[in-house]
Amino acid sequence: MKDFTLQDLNEIIAARSLEGADVSYTSTLLSAGTQKCAKKFGEEAVEAIIAASSGDKVELVKETADVLYHLLVLLRSEGIMLEDIMMELQKRTQQSGLEEKASR
Repeated sequence: MKDFTLQDLNEIIAARSLEGADVSYTSTLLSAGTQKCAKKFGEEAVEAIIAASSGDKVELVKETADVLYHLLVLLRSEGIMLEDIMMELQKRTQQSGLEEKASR
């Protein structure tokens, strides 16, 4: 079995964004606009923080899955490609974070 990746999730989100809002939660979020997508992302991020702070690893895994999903939906609502984020991350790994901060 192939490992599930963020790219796989991103492709599922792309496909579901084309479905009607009556059958697709993704489509419902996107049709509500960026503000709604951002709000849902924020809510899930807070829930992940609460799970991490409480030491509930099982809940943290679940909430992190929600965070990743809602982040990808938010990016799609703004027309930002996952590939752009991955390229930025790749650029940032060319030097340590401490080196990057010192160069500012």
